[in-house]
Amino acid sequence: MSEAREFTERAPIRVFLVDDHEVVRRGLHDLLDAEPDIEVAGEAGTVDHALARAPALRPDVAILDVRLPDGDGIGVCRELRSRMPELACLMLTSFDDDDALLDAIMAGAAGYVLKQIKGSDLVSAVRTVASGRSMLDPATTARLMNSLREQEQPPEPQDEALAGLTPREREILELIGEGLTNRQIGERLFLSEKTVKNHISRMLGKLGVERRIQAAVLATRQRTPGGAPGSGP
Repeated sequence: MSEAREFTERAPIRVFLVDDHEVVRRGLHDLLDAEPDIEVAGEAGTVDHALARAPALRPDVAILDVRLPDGDGIGVCRELRSRMPELACLMLTSFDDDDALLDAIMAGAAGYVLKQIKGSDLVSAVRTVASGRSMLDPATTARLMNSLREQEQPPEPQDEALAGLTPREREILELIGEGLTNRQIGERLFLSEKTVKNHISRMLGKLGVERRIQAAVLATRQRTPGGAPGSGP
């Protein structure tokens, strides 16, 4: 988000809720709607409903449960931000999970909080991310990214694996490293989203990794001094 934004009673923070438990959504709705500068613009209990409803409502903040019955809130965050780059995503979870936090960072989330959070602290978190600031502690983020690089390094015979990628797969690997979603990659390369997914699936197999975030780390290393050769000849 490019600059701090100010909200008032006449121009409140518009929040979209995504959680598969109705009781949780109702509690969040009542908590946030009681604030004069916040209004709940809409809600959803599944990935499909969230992706269908949120873009039309143009929320400022989306509060997303990490675990959903038909997917996960991190994927919803990534997809919604590809359509609404100014959207601030606040991930809400019952578990303190480093992997989920890393995935949230890669998806562009502005904050990550546990469901045990106090109501007043959650309200403050909504105002913080709506204003363009991050709820992610820089030191924690740096620690996790360093941990990822150390623990999830792709297997060492990388040169051979990279050489086995097609030019298109190398392009896609580079774009994953830039943090683009499948939809954004498709638009950049004039491919359907399904075709991009198929390319990524084959590419991960060739690289010997299972997760998109591992491919992103590998792509980042190709751009750093001393990294393996990238997509050049």
